[in-house]
This record gives sequence, C-alpha cells and structure tokens, in this order.
Amino acid sequence: MKELLKRLTDSDRSFAAEWQKMLSGELYEAANPKFGELLAATRRIVRRFNDLDPGDSDEMDSLLRSMLGSAGRNIHVNQPFRCDYGCNISVGDNFFANFNLTILDETRVTFGDRVLIGPNVSIYTACHPLDPRARATFDEWAEPVTVGNDVWIGGNAVILPGVTIGDGAVIGAGSVVTHDVAPGAIVAGNPAKPLNKP
Repeated sequence: MKELLKRLTDSDRSFAAEWQKMLSGELYEAANPKFGELLAATRRIVRRFNDLDPGDSDEMDSLLRSMLGSAGRNIHVNQPFRCDYGCNISVGDNFFANFNLTILDETRVTFGDRVLIGPNVSIYTACHPLDPRARATFDEWAEPVTVGNDVWIGGNAVILPGVTIGDGAVIGAGSVVTHDVAPGAIVAGNPAKPLNKP
C-alpha cells in the first residue's frame, strides 16, 4: 500500500497535490481515479486480513503493519476490520480493538498507548459539503482524529471528524462524539456529554 502511494504520488504531480490537500484538510477531488486505486488496494489487504484464521496471529500482525502508517508493540485487532487507506492510521503500544472497527482515514487518525476499543466502533475523518450542489461535485475534505493514551472507547461509539480525545478519557457505549473530550473525562450520550469533572 505504502509503495503504491509513493509510486502514484511520484508519477503524478496533480494527484500528489490532491493527496496533500486531503491530508491537510483542504477541499480535494475525491473522485480522482487514483484515490480509487488506493482504496481498492487497501480493500484487498483488508479482505485478506479478515479472511485469515483468527489463530494466525503472526500473519494478522504482518498484514496490519503493512497497511498502517505506523504501529507500536503488542497490537491486536479482532476481525472484521475496515479502513479506507490504512496508511493514515498510527497506533501506539498495547492497542486492542474488538470486532467491526471502522476507520475512514482520509487524513490522520492517531492512537496513543494502551487504547481499548469496544465492538462496532466507527471513527470518521471524511467531511462532505452540506449544500447538495456542492456535494454533487464529490469534492470533500477531512479533519484528523486524535486519541490519547489510556483511552477506552465503548462499543458502538462513533467518533466524528476533528475530535481529540484526551489521555485517560472514557467514551460510553453508543456515544456520538462531536467535540473534543478532556483528559480524564467520562462522556456518554448523543451527542456525548461529560458525566464527571476530570
């Protein structure tokens, strides 16, 4: 995946500019066919990962590391897993994600150390215009998501674009996180609101 990205950006200056726009939060041409090439390449790796025998931990680890931008020690992701590009995801040490983690990583998604993620969690960076005429162009932008150290994200939570979750925070099951979460905060609900004073 990373090799394909390098080849595409090295050989096509126009696409390289669109890729940088995507990473930096600018409006970019999401319908560019080169994005489709990268998405398809990632989906092939994701499919291979999801089809592995769950006991084949070495091959699972190898495929994850080939896909992710960076990964620390002792990472575990239960199958199935979904992401868009993979290379925009960075994972710290001692990372655990349960079944059905979905990450739309149009820009950077960064996890600290000792992060625990429950089943059916979705993390989004992609943003679309609210105006239907603008949306019809398929131009979009992306906002990064950052998850600090020692964070626990409960099952079925949704983390929206641009959110930063501070160290030691807890996201209650089923929460929709629309704003930053302070370090040590416990939040829950739709939209997620603090249940404690950190």
